Amino acid sequence: MAKKRKRRHLGEILYAKKLIDKPTLKKAILKSRADHVRLGEHLIDQDLVSEEDVTKAIAKQFSLEYVDLDNTDISDSDMKLIPKELIRKHFVLPMGQENGRIKIIISDPLDLDMLDLLQFRLNTEIVCCLASPSKIRTYILQTMDEVRSSIDATAAELAAAGHAIEAEVARAVDADDDDDGPIIRLVNLIIDEAVRSRTSDIHIEPMSDRVRVRYREDGVCIERDNIPKSMQAPVTARVKILSGMDIGERRLPQDGRIKRVVDDVGIDFRVSALPGYHGESIVLRILRPESVNIGIQALGFEQDDYDRFLQIIKRPNGIFLVTGPTGSGKTTTLYSALKELNRPDKKIITAEDPVEYNVTGINQCQIRTEIDLTFEKILRSMLRRAPNVILIGEIRDGIVADIAIQAALTGHLVFSTLHTNDAPSAITRLIDMGVKPFLVASSIQAIMAQRLLRVICKDCKVVDENPDPHFLRLLRITPEETKKNPIYKGAGCRKCNQTGYKGRVAAFEMLELNSEIRELAFARAPTSELRKAAINSGMRTLLEDGKRKVFRGMSTPAEVARVSQAEGLISE
Repeated sequence: MAKKRKRRHLGEILYAKKLIDKPTLKKAILKSRADHVRLGEHLIDQDLVSEEDVTKAIAKQFSLEYVDLDNTDISDSDMKLIPKELIRKHFVLPMGQENGRIKIIISDPLDLDMLDLLQFRLNTEIVCCLASPSKIRTYILQTMDEVRSSIDATAAELAAAGHAIEAEVARAVDADDDDDGPIIRLVNLIIDEAVRSRTSDIHIEPMSDRVRVRYREDGVCIERDNIPKSMQAPVTARVKILSGMDIGERRLPQDGRIKRVVDDVGIDFRVSALPGYHGESIVLRILRPESVNIGIQALGFEQDDYDRFLQIIKRPNGIFLVTGPTGSGKTTTLYSALKELNRPDKKIITAEDPVEYNVTGINQCQIRTEIDLTFEKILRSMLRRAPNVILIGEIRDGIVADIAIQAALTGHLVFSTLHTNDAPSAITRLIDMGVKPFLVASSIQAIMAQRLLRVICKDCKVVDENPDPHFLRLLRITPEETKKNPIYKGAGCRKCNQTGYKGRVAAFEMLELNSEIRELAFARAPTSELRKAAINSGMRTLLEDGKRKVFRGMSTPAEVARVSQAEGLISE
């Protein structure tokens, strides 16, 4: 009897293809086992191997055919071989039928329950081939445009039924999740599709003749679709009732939250309604649970900044500030630091407005101004509970700043955020708030400014033979440097929706206070002097960090200039 050949290990295949070296592979195997995650998932999360390379290796491991969906078209007749709800729920694609067997594209050959379910529902034998999860997801979203179909169907259904808008608004308000009304289906579909894509925000914006729906992907707003003006009132009412807002109040801004399960994952949405000339505009911020599990190493630190960051956050006391505009990833960075410190021997308390992510083992307090539960009151109470680490969502005024500094000076490690353009500006900003300069100088350990850069899509990444000289000048990249370090760009493909970018990474500037900078802060030195001293002491500016990421092929000069141009010009 012939002996069954043993299946090769995934790491062995990747190593044989020279996609990873042996020391890195051994470290990744140990880490994936410790974290109880699959090796392939860990390698992709840490950006050690691309998703496509892992998928090809898994296909080889299981002797399955690999399918590149960027160069594959599935016919309409083939798409009808599997019910749409199965395609959407399990993210599989039919690829034809032969000899009574259906060929199906899957992403996980170890999901045996899903394969058994498909075989049972289809009542036929199936043959599997493999494609990457993100390419399957993108293909489904692009070829099965349910949002557009639902908008058209909803408009037609309302017109055919002759429903009055008031009646449809009432139904949108009173319906539960099981209701199959057209407006309920449409709103659910918009929310679910946004979660399944790379969207961070959903914008529903009334205009004079339509309601525009935009998704923010990798920090850039992209128009998704337009809803007829006649459907504005019921759509707005449905979102407001889901988020717990007062649907009768249309004159004042409101905030709310939605909790929804999408593909068996609980997702939170932070919802904001703002009155406008053509009606209330609504923004839904998608709070993904995996955002707080990204890990410090994956944020985008260069190795030297990463080592300094770990040393700073493990100090027993002092203030660590993260600065940057809204949407620059400050919260993700702070939560990553808290996750690193979250141990049974440490007590961690947060004061946030609002609490964006729930973290096991951390005491999180929600600001509630309607009952006068402010940052000030929570912080004063917090200090009586002897915490080791305190997170303040944002330092907004001198009172909160004073309490944070007193906490730091009495033996607590304090994390918080501040809205300034760069790291040195945070010192002068605190002094402008009324904090005494000697308190600022003695309490702050480090300040980190950050921005999010879009990452070049790995599937369409090519050398940019003619980079724009304007952006090269802004980044101070010389012709000699481009010869040694080629500039890359994304050509645009289906996977990145022809943008050339997929995903984001942070660019940082880390200012660690030393004796010279403390003396300048005490003397109320201007920001320009603080910045000059910080650079002389080794601080890498946002522009310089972005420039490094350009040379590493992670982003483009245009993208770095977009987020850090002003800060870079200051440092001249």
